[in-house]
Amino acid sequence: MRSVLRAHVPVKYALIADLHGNLEALEAILAHAGGQGVGRYIFLGDMVGYGPDPERVLEVCRHMVSAGDALAVLGNHDAAACGRDATHAMNDAARAAIEWTRSCLKPRHQQWLASLPLMLQRDRMTWVHASAWRPAAWTYIHNAREARNSLREAGSTWVFSGHVHDPMLYYTCSDLRVVGVRLLERRPTILQPRRDWLAIVGSAGQPRDGMPGARYAVFDRVRMEYTIHRLAYDSAATAAKIRAAGLPERFARHVEGAVLVRPGTSGIE
Repeated sequence: MRSVLRAHVPVKYALIADLHGNLEALEAILAHAGGQGVGRYIFLGDMVGYGPDPERVLEVCRHMVSAGDALAVLGNHDAAACGRDATHAMNDAARAAIEWTRSCLKPRHQQWLASLPLMLQRDRMTWVHASAWRPAAWTYIHNAREARNSLREAGSTWVFSGHVHDPMLYYTCSDLRVVGVRLLERRPTILQPRRDWLAIVGSAGQPRDGMPGARYAVFDRVRMEYTIHRLAYDSAATAAKIRAAGLPERFARHVEGAVLVRPGTSGIE
């Protein structure tokens, strides 16, 4: 279920969640992160689903992992796309996107997705798509109680997750309460090790907050600085490809910046 890694620890990590087959968003993030001095990329699951370029996105991710430049964990859409998990918990639009995605992927892509762990841990950090508490259950972290469960199970100072498409930061207080806060983009936040932290990075390829852009985060392990970035890219081109593929319209509109889901649910797709 989990894998503990012991190797050289890079200084800066790029945390990329929920790409959902959005190649243009991935390219924008990689170009920006290279200028931030990032030493390791972490793909926090859901590399496919919803978006028009699952094969090309997986080729990039798979190559980076193989080259030792990145690590990746399995997301629920990845699991469904490779047949490792069922789609019964998804809504009709999400299931349609998964069926289309499966038709695009070659066996090598499905085999690679099926080989990914649910969780990785290194140097007091945990990376998991959903919750470290029963990660295969794909639990959404929407409140302090759910964050506490993940932090307790992970046993790490810093836990980084995806799954929920809007960024959020949770931390433990001296009285053991867990508190959640929303962070401003492009403003570093110090994650002091005297607390435990759970950061939900937000979706890179399918925003749900009414603003277009490719979102990812950088964690500086030495300075303990965590920064969320949102990058402009050709989202209109991505939306056009979603429509051309015959995928549900809602996924194109999310990329364009429309809000089509009830606040607090993140779509639960």
